[in-house]
Amino acid sequence: MINLYNTLTRKKEIFKPMRKGLFPKKEVGLYTCGPTVYNYAHIGNLRTYVFEDILKRVLQYNKYKINHVMNITDVGHLTDDADAGEDKIEAGAKREGKTALEIAKLYTDAFKENLEDLNILEPNIWCKATDHIPEQIDLVQKLIDKGVTYETSDGIYFDTTKIKDYGKLANLKNQKLQEGARVDMGEKKNPHDFALWKFSKADEKRQMEWDAFGKRGFPGWHIECSAMSMKYLGKQFDIHCGGIDHVPIHHSNEIAQSEAITGKKPWVKYWLHGEFLVLGKNEKMAKSSENFITLQTLKEKGISPLAYRYFLLQTHYRKQLTFSWEALGAAQTGLNNLRKMVNSLPEYAPRDPKIDEDFMKTINDDLNMPEALALVWTGLKDKSINLPTLIEFDKVLGLDLHNPEKKEIAIPEEVQKLLDKRKTARKVKDYAKSDELRDEIKKLGFEVEDTGEGQKISEL
Repeated sequence: MINLYNTLTRKKEIFKPMRKGLFPKKEVGLYTCGPTVYNYAHIGNLRTYVFEDILKRVLQYNKYKINHVMNITDVGHLTDDADAGEDKIEAGAKREGKTALEIAKLYTDAFKENLEDLNILEPNIWCKATDHIPEQIDLVQKLIDKGVTYETSDGIYFDTTKIKDYGKLANLKNQKLQEGARVDMGEKKNPHDFALWKFSKADEKRQMEWDAFGKRGFPGWHIECSAMSMKYLGKQFDIHCGGIDHVPIHHSNEIAQSEAITGKKPWVKYWLHGEFLVLGKNEKMAKSSENFITLQTLKEKGISPLAYRYFLLQTHYRKQLTFSWEALGAAQTGLNNLRKMVNSLPEYAPRDPKIDEDFMKTINDDLNMPEALALVWTGLKDKSINLPTLIEFDKVLGLDLHNPEKKEIAIPEEVQKLLDKRKTARKVKDYAKSDELRDEIKKLGFEVEDTGEGQKISEL
């Protein structure tokens, strides 16, 4: 049995998919909110995608067949949650002197490269908001026909007072709006009402706009995910994921508009959310304030992407995680040591069968990766685990643990020059210089180990 914490019910539940595929495999519909592609994803964003990847891997480990859909938001996400401000993609285009399409492609490609670096499995279906405008217009029209909308001078809005259980995901009924949040009402009737379709301003020429409802305009952020998820997963599906910041607004609004259209409750059975990566003093990493770190930054500092993945797996996805360079360095060392132990195992050796049961029980307990890693370390130390078992476990961990050297490493000329200098420094016993050169080599993505046969180099 898999137990998952469901944000909707605020408790752990036994996972039971809504429908089954062909025996013996079971089918799961999974939608994960993808990036708004106006800038590079920061490592806080990427924490969410690692948690979702672990979820997917755990489901697959339990023999489920996954139909995974991820969106690309390339229009309609405004710079604040009160349905005001500039479209983030259009703002990115102005910032960099590119077209909106060029900006979206640039950062979509960068995001996909991040996923590959982090060993994150790609979705079955990528879907761009701009490729699904007719579907979004159709959903807005259905909501108009159901009488749950109203029109203002700047758009068509969803009237949240028409929904008795609006905000159930975030328990908004028992909460007050945060002071200073969404207070610019404009022509909205209620504080929580949200835009389904925005009209282009008369004095503004947008790069991305379409004719609908008698005017030129563009979709609201929330309607995009409802339209795309329902197109590919149906009117009801199993799991919807995202970051914890999506709970009070984006996901609450998705639920309201989707259930108003389908009449089916729950629209999604299980909602899972990953916690923040913070910079200290509970400061959230955010692109809007430009206090963010990218995966490329880590690579430039000699931290491999999979070391960052290892760093994340040491903390449960529902627990806030504090970033530090010291912790990342320790994760790099820990992963390197783990790989060395794994690759020193004989191909065939006895094992304790109970470790399989313990691993399955652990990962099925709401994706308890810290405990799963602890089991691996314990199994290596007490020799209760063997290589084939570890290779199986790594299908969940995704750390590329067993990677024996089977080919020559291509050493860049710059790195080779540093290796030569370091060899000379060690000959004259200038160990301080040797350590300094080791650090320089590490920044370029390589690790040096001193052996009886000389310097042994490996890629980070």
